[in-house]
Amino acid sequence: MHVTGTVPPPAPAPQDTPDGTPDGTGRRTRRFGLPVATALVMGNIIGGGIFLLPASIAPYGTISLLAFGVLTVGAIALALVFGRLAERDPRTGGPYVYAREAFGDFAGFLAAWAYWITTWVSNAALAVAAVGYLDVLIPVGEHRWTACLAALVVQWLPALANYAGTRYVGAVQVVSTVLKLVPLLLVAVGGLFFFDAGNLGPFRAGGESALGAVSAAAAILLFSYLGVESAAVSAGEVRDPRRTVGRATVIGTAGAAVVYLLGTLAVFGTVAHDRLVESGAPFSDAVNGMFGGAWGGWAVALAALVSMTGCLNGWTLLSAQTSYAAAKDGLFPAPLARKRRGVPTVGVGVTVLLASLLTVYNYASGTARVFETLVLVTTFTATVPYLLATAAQLYHLVSGQRDRVDRARLVRDLAVASVAAAFSLWLIAGAGYQAVYQGALFLFAGVLVHAVMAARRQRTATGTAGR
Repeated sequence: MHVTGTVPPPAPAPQDTPDGTPDGTGRRTRRFGLPVATALVMGNIIGGGIFLLPASIAPYGTISLLAFGVLTVGAIALALVFGRLAERDPRTGGPYVYAREAFGDFAGFLAAWAYWITTWVSNAALAVAAVGYLDVLIPVGEHRWTACLAALVVQWLPALANYAGTRYVGAVQVVSTVLKLVPLLLVAVGGLFFFDAGNLGPFRAGGESALGAVSAAAAILLFSYLGVESAAVSAGEVRDPRRTVGRATVIGTAGAAVVYLLGTLAVFGTVAHDRLVESGAPFSDAVNGMFGGAWGGWAVALAALVSMTGCLNGWTLLSAQTSYAAAKDGLFPAPLARKRRGVPTVGVGVTVLLASLLTVYNYASGTARVFETLVLVTTFTATVPYLLATAAQLYHLVSGQRDRVDRARLVRDLAVASVAAAFSLWLIAGAGYQAVYQGALFLFAGVLVHAVMAARRQRTATGTAGR
């Protein structure tokens, strides 16, 4: 059943067959199991953000920890919504698939377009952040174009791993997730033994109201929580997706939240507030304060590089999968639907090229403010597919379609979806006027692309009918 004006959901793509065997080839695509799917979620959530997070929210005071708690609840609600949607429709594409199936082509396009923008802009942000930690190990930050070249290398290495196939993407994701969790957990747990409440600083450090401070901190924090939808977006490459996607999403999100909360609390309690506000490497400062010496900076810098490389690896795949799913349905240009070894090769190339151009622009502009604005834009653009996916879940629950609704869980699912919807709207408000303004321009540019693609589909359909 579909609402008036929508179209039936597209047939699953060849690589999305239940047994993993592409139609007509006889070859079997390597599928992700629960461990790899969970690692994909955790690896994409825990990227570079955790290493910069405490200093980013310190100006708001310890009230930002409250924002952490609210954000975690919202992220878990979104994880549960994605899990339930994946049970209903386990195809590659995540929010795009859910929005299009419920509301039609235009909603699906907006979800895919907004999410696609979020992924490649986030890749550029992670690469530039990675250079800051690379500079601790190898001096590359003294010259602008040396740093730019390093950022480009950091982006292209994960892209090459993607070209090797989903088998290698999964291997890189598991290894990078394990390697980065070890030092992070050491700081998070070890820091509690050196915790000094005198380092926490004021509860509300800025001039905002309590609600304003929590909302502003949450808008920054969301960038570090992006990735909750990772398993849902790659559902076509997951074994038994109806069962695995939901479990991996909840486990991965909860695990990342624990690491975030403990890590941030440990840094807050081991680094003096006035120093933390100015810190460019808060975890390094925390380790140096705990154990003395400067070796902590090296260890954390290495962990940060591993973390960001793994995150770029996963986000490159997610960006390509999103454009692939839309291209299969004729909403994005057809070349983006090409796959090899389970990976959308053209999509990977477009993703890394756009992120590289944005990186070069950032260094050429010579200012960090432009790039910070773009990072906040990703907060806005990410909430668009989140809100559309949540709206799709509410649509299925309220429409009374018995074949789509589990009556025994109706009340619980409605409560969770309502929390996720309110959470998404709150984040849009917290992103700020400038971010919403810039993000709206990105979205309206997408409307023009949709108009061209829709016209081409109509012309093709008319030509076929006239034969």
